[in-house]
Amino acid sequence: MAQPPILSFLGATGTVTGSRFLVEAGGSRVLVDCGLFQGLRELRRRNWAPFPVDPASIHAVVLTHAHVDHCGYLPALVRNGFTGPVVCTPATAELAGIVLPDAAHLQEEEATYANARGFSKHRPALPLYTRDDADAALGLLRPATYGTPTEVAPGVSVELVNAGHIVGSASALVAVDGGAPRRLFFSGDVGRPAHPVLRAPATPPPADVVLVESTYGNRRHEPEDDALARLADAIVHAAGQGGTVVIPSFAVDRTEVLLVALGRLAAEGRIPKLPIYADSPMALAVLQVYRRAIADGDPDIRLAAGGPDPFDASGELHELRTPDESRSLNDLGFPSIIISASGMATGGRVLHHLARCLPDPRCAVVLPGYQADGTRGRQLADGARTVKMLGSYVPVRARVVELHAFSAHADADELAAWLRPVAPPETAYVVHGEPQAAAALADRLGDDLGWHAVVPAQGERVRVDRRR
Repeated sequence: MAQPPILSFLGATGTVTGSRFLVEAGGSRVLVDCGLFQGLRELRRRNWAPFPVDPASIHAVVLTHAHVDHCGYLPALVRNGFTGPVVCTPATAELAGIVLPDAAHLQEEEATYANARGFSKHRPALPLYTRDDADAALGLLRPATYGTPTEVAPGVSVELVNAGHIVGSASALVAVDGGAPRRLFFSGDVGRPAHPVLRAPATPPPADVVLVESTYGNRRHEPEDDALARLADAIVHAAGQGGTVVIPSFAVDRTEVLLVALGRLAAEGRIPKLPIYADSPMALAVLQVYRRAIADGDPDIRLAAGGPDPFDASGELHELRTPDESRSLNDLGFPSIIISASGMATGGRVLHHLARCLPDPRCAVVLPGYQADGTRGRQLADGARTVKMLGSYVPVRARVVELHAFSAHADADELAAWLRPVAPPETAYVVHGEPQAAAALADRLGDDLGWHAVVPAQGERVRVDRRR
């Protein structure tokens, strides 16, 4: 008797990070997403564990988008034996060419710094993977356009659907051939219907099995006007005190959304005209991808080509690329806004700005989106009086403001509205959320849409053939 198709949950269960879902059918193995675990130490340790199946036995990988929690483990998978194609949209391939080398550089840099300062428990501290590993992974990328079914392994094809989360983001419809063909729909990260730059997510196609993210599965985003008002208040207050506003921001999409919002506030006279320092080489490289996508009329983009730069409406944007330019911000003697990665304050240049500004009550720190459990961003959002970074404890005296309206994730209402037109699948698996958020969305799918919704466990394997 033929082995039934199997779906394994290798990540993004009980947490919002580490997206990894394995489809096995007819002797083929296809991995949907290949992300890093982030946040709590026990989660980060999973990145170092042996992969649950031999990477060399995986026929193909499908990437929904280029955020590191969806693509950041790929170089490690390649180093450990994976050699198949990696299917993604052209824009995801372009962004991955920025994100993966940067992630490798950051890990190499942090290992070197930890060894020099002696605060790592490992002797010596090693990076999870190197720049060479990232380059090898990039050589496997195979771009595919939206709406075009692509055979990725014997008996398995994939069709990518616009997810509206970041430029190039997709949901993935995986079709398994055989005696009883099956369609599995992986939401990836779902964007919002009113993103300032991107088009709304496409309506999902019908499927037998649906996997849906639940990052905000138990929450509603605050209205945009309220978030803009709170952002403006934080900036006005800090500027009035002579302080700095530090915004830890994801390099991919969040920086772009923030720059649009700051331009709007400046144009409306709601904040003073301040210098805005974008201090992240990766964010600036991504900014160029967005600018090109607008100019080229990319199908993801809602903005018309040919207008003024939407990311520098105030004319005050300063793009900092070198370490010396970043260090020059230590000597600022006037109010300013610094946008720097990483978005959850887990690493990168933003740590140095936070270490300088957090002890200063004149300053403000704005957290413009989801902060995973176990990250410094979550500690700050939860009111920590002190945080550890760069090997030392830093007091928190600056004002901390958390804003969810700038998130690129749909909230609970938006997810339910996105799924409502879809015929009920046999089973929906709620993933990519912390336990309470995932459970709340599963209940809502059952109560509001009449779906059979389940929250899977880490490492769980389920049959996805037709129920008898």
